Amino acid sequence: MNTDESVRIDKFLWAVRLFKTRSVAAEACKKGRVAIDGQPVKSSRLVRRGDEISIKVPPAIKTYKVLDLSEKRMGAKLVPGFIEDITPREEQDLLEMARMTQKMNRPKGSGRPTKKDRRDLDNLNSQGWDFFD
Repeated sequence: MNTDESVRIDKFLWAVRLFKTRSVAAEACKKGRVAIDGQPVKSSRLVRRGDEISIKVPPAIKTYKVLDLSEKRMGAKLVPGFIEDITPREEQDLLEMARMTQKMNRPKGSGRPTKKDRRDLDNLNSQGWDFFD
């Protein structure tokens, strides 16, 4: 627990295991994918107890309520004491549908994509098919 009343958003997101590294959390803030109470934030923004954090995870937006603060990375079992997932059911359904369609695109057991598969994906991305923005 942090004795201060606020923590940097990038540190907090990393500490509660929403992002794998702090730099990835800071990059998400920089790209405008993280918002506090509906307002996009920079990675230096301070988060306080009671704030609502929204994270864009295409195609949906996940929403969390801050219950307590921490700057130190914690075990997964401790996370529910610090954040509460308040994502609406419709958004959760969108994420579940995206996961299911992703599984259907590649046959199970077909292994890693080949070099040709990778080139085809890069070719799609260069033509404006950006799946992550």
